[in-house]
Amino acid sequence: MTVNSPLLGVEKSISGQRWELREGNERESLALCQRFSLPDIVGRILSARGIGLDQAEDFLNPSLKTQLPDPSHLVDMDKAISHLVKEIQSGNRIAVFGDYDVDGATSSAVLKRYFNMLGLDMGVYIPDRMSEGYGPNLPALLKLKEQGYSTVITVDCGITAFDVLGEASKSGLNMVVMDHHAAEAHLPDAIAVVNPNRLDDASPHGHMAAVGVVFLLVVGLNRALRDVGFFDDKKEPDIRLLLDLVALGTVCDVVPLKGVNRAFVSQGLKVMAGRRNTGMKALADVSAVDGPPSAYHLGFQMGPRVNAGGRVGEAALGSRLLASDTPQEALSIARQLDGFNAERKEIEAACLEQAIEMVEREGREKDSLIYVASEGWHAGVIGIVASRLKERYGAPACVVAIENGVGKGSGRSVEGVDLGAHVIAAHQAELLVNGGGHKMAAGFTVTEALSEEFRDYLNERISKQVAEMEMLPTLTVDGCLQASGATIDLVKKLDQLAPFGAGNATPKFVLENVKIIKPRIVGTDHVSCQVSSSGGGNWIKAIAFRCADQNLGDLLLSANNGLPVHLAGRLQIDSWQGRDSVQIIIEDAAPA
Repeated sequence: MTVNSPLLGVEKSISGQRWELREGNERESLALCQRFSLPDIVGRILSARGIGLDQAEDFLNPSLKTQLPDPSHLVDMDKAISHLVKEIQSGNRIAVFGDYDVDGATSSAVLKRYFNMLGLDMGVYIPDRMSEGYGPNLPALLKLKEQGYSTVITVDCGITAFDVLGEASKSGLNMVVMDHHAAEAHLPDAIAVVNPNRLDDASPHGHMAAVGVVFLLVVGLNRALRDVGFFDDKKEPDIRLLLDLVALGTVCDVVPLKGVNRAFVSQGLKVMAGRRNTGMKALADVSAVDGPPSAYHLGFQMGPRVNAGGRVGEAALGSRLLASDTPQEALSIARQLDGFNAERKEIEAACLEQAIEMVEREGREKDSLIYVASEGWHAGVIGIVASRLKERYGAPACVVAIENGVGKGSGRSVEGVDLGAHVIAAHQAELLVNGGGHKMAAGFTVTEALSEEFRDYLNERISKQVAEMEMLPTLTVDGCLQASGATIDLVKKLDQLAPFGAGNATPKFVLENVKIIKPRIVGTDHVSCQVSSSGGGNWIKAIAFRCADQNLGDLLLSANNGLPVHLAGRLQIDSWQGRDSVQIIIEDAAPA
């Protein structure tokens, strides 16, 4: 494997990463700039990210008109639609069973709001994370049947719920599965199983979140109802108004923002800016999102509050909020979720501290897999803690909360390691009670007796994969700047590449040979400072999050001696007291 020279000679940064420059084709970047009237920096970044002349129009102007696939291309979609049309025409009751995360909450809310638009009622059931766990469970499904529901649509779950869905179907309940998680060769017993990641589905849209798959169901169902004359005596709903929910679920499920996903988020942000969804408006208000929303607001301010209900509060609150049309109810739920989010942060911090201590006490910092398990941990925060461990150690991480001899686990992965596939393999090897997921995230249940054997199994498979791929911890950046070059005008030009997220990361830059001024710890573990060129001149704000107890924090706090450093991170506009200035969010550093 050919390895380019490290950027600025940084073979190993303060966080152990090799710095590389994302390089494009000079001629192609010039052609992009000329054809689309782009600033030079934008053309170079597009070229470096593999966006050529043929793809640039769709990338720069993502539109559902060109990107939305025909729902019927998905295996079983027409079966699902045909069944639901018959149920609606017959007056039979339909319910949705959703997961408790943001993808599940938005998927459930999309269906609930759509049925409201049709003038129809829809039941919604969100399981409790602690008492019921992930995915469909038979008591809940049978309860829905007793309440008079004829059909239950599972969203963001169900693809591996073989026994539960089999028993539910035997009871006479009609099951429809809408999922996106990795599938096995065997499929659950249902009227229809719609999943672009079915092994027998050749769909090129396997990167959609569940909410994207559900929106395609709504598109197809709306078309089918039009064809049978359902709207002959009533107004047809504007299903574009549901795109704010689709955008929220897509961003928060950390699926790649490419193709149709990019169009979902781009168009959904425009809908969200109109603040017509009462629940979404209340969520934005408690999240302090008072201007035009961005993917950052969705992923880091609004999404965590929706998730908090499923993690430490009431699982159904997120879905209820997003489907609410009553301002007073919506604001009340939003405030509850805001409170639960604050509680979640406290629980998460305690769990993370214990997990880090465990990893480093056992000397497992260099393992290909970071794996920790303990009694007393709150199962609602283990996914976030796994994400924090992944960031800290640059490796896939799994966190397991054990109670009464059974562990509920959550994992987060890094680029190049398909964690979901490894977890499914472990399930097939009978090391897990259940488990599944996708490339970047997975969930599982393991007995305490098999926890270490499962850890070793995953570690061996991942170690082998990492060795075969010759994976190096790498930070890829889009260019180098002097501190004086980090301007508001540059940030505004870069906004032409938004929305940013998985698969289209916010551009990162290295500020070369800068001095650190007035470093200090803010909050509990963030480091704030000012940055100027080593020769003096204008300075800009800088902050590094969650690093005060790490090597990066140590370097920043001790760099007040005037020795120059290189800083890597992303630029953003900081608005304080009505004044805009540029700030760099520091992600890594190296002595100059």
